[in-house]
Amino acid sequence: MKKNSRLFFYLLVILLFLNGCNSHEATQNEDLFQYKNTYVGDNGAVGNITRELPSPDGEQLNSLELKTTEQPYGIILNYIPAEKREGIERNYKELALFNATLILSLVHNADWVAFHFVEQEFVVKREELQNFYGIDINQFTNEEELTMFIQEFLEDDHKVNEFYQ
Repeated sequence: MKKNSRLFFYLLVILLFLNGCNSHEATQNEDLFQYKNTYVGDNGAVGNITRELPSPDGEQLNSLELKTTEQPYGIILNYIPAEKREGIERNYKELALFNATLILSLVHNADWVAFHFVEQEFVVKREELQNFYGIDINQFTNEEELTMFIQEFLEDDHKVNEFYQ
């Protein structure tokens, strides 16, 4: 009887451990579109959005500034060097376009997003971004569809460089 109790206890501990690992992974990748129609003033939601965005290799998001006192409203993302390196080269221009498109499609009243990367800075305005794509980026209803759409445009380096001229 004592052996069965021990065996049951060990199996229970292992099962709880495995279940804990799985639940962490499930909450790790949130669906960003749960924040659709967020406002710049909602620092919790905007913070959750920006934490899920990719960062340049060797950099991490350090702070977030919300410009809400007068229109046009905007968001500033400040990056600092990070010890963790993924070994993946990142194109700052592409990354700024990708992240700005996600932010501006989710944050209803944001008119611009500024990225202060370690080596470069960019400001992406909603109106210019929509002219670049030729559509209203607010029409997207899920992250996968929007990501695929953005990737099509980012494949053309000439178009990406034109956006910043």
